[in-house]
Amino acid sequence: MKKPILVAAGSVVIAVVVVMIAGRIIAGCWGRRAVNEQVAGAAGAGPGVKAKTPEARSRELVSRMKNLAPRGTYLLIDTAENRLRVVRDGKILQEAVVSCGSGDILQDPSGERKWIFDTPRGEFTVNSKLVNPTWIKPDWAFYEEGEAPPKNYNERIDNDTLGDYALGIGDGYFIHGTLYTRLLGRNVTHGCVRVGDKDLKTIFLATPMGAKVYIY
Repeated sequence: MKKPILVAAGSVVIAVVVVMIAGRIIAGCWGRRAVNEQVAGAAGAGPGVKAKTPEARSRELVSRMKNLAPRGTYLLIDTAENRLRVVRDGKILQEAVVSCGSGDILQDPSGERKWIFDTPRGEFTVNSKLVNPTWIKPDWAFYEEGEAPPKNYNERIDNDTLGDYALGIGDGYFIHGTLYTRLLGRNVTHGCVRVGDKDLKTIFLATPMGAKVYIY
């Protein structure tokens, strides 16, 4: 991988980590600062009490952020740019073009149910690793094709669509292969993250069970 790409990707890693944890840290610091100021105001600032300078508070904040940064191997998924990065201890091991959720809405003919095909954002955990995964097609997969959901369970079994490997992150969402490699880089999925065969195996092998997945 070329150095400029790694540098840019590294900046993305830092930015994402900052966004996901800085708010929590800053809120905590401000809350503690407000309490400290109230206590100091009530007790009176004695000659031995010295407030922290903005520079000192900034250094403390940076230190706390470093301590909370993810360790080990984790995944970063940018749904806007359709990029997945495997990161280990702050270093990018793999970067892949993927496809994320389309954001389209599908309603069943009765109007009673509605599905929004969007990739969820937030922090997730790899809770399953599947080889030659089987997809049990849900009702929406049939409605989308203009068909009624079958009563025969076997008609829901699909052994091809998910590719050779899949990483489960909960609530039915997976990082998996695709039959539509020409659509990689576009927001076209039903919520899962599709990966091309060239990158899928590397990502699967590099990502352990329990690894964190940050989607934004």
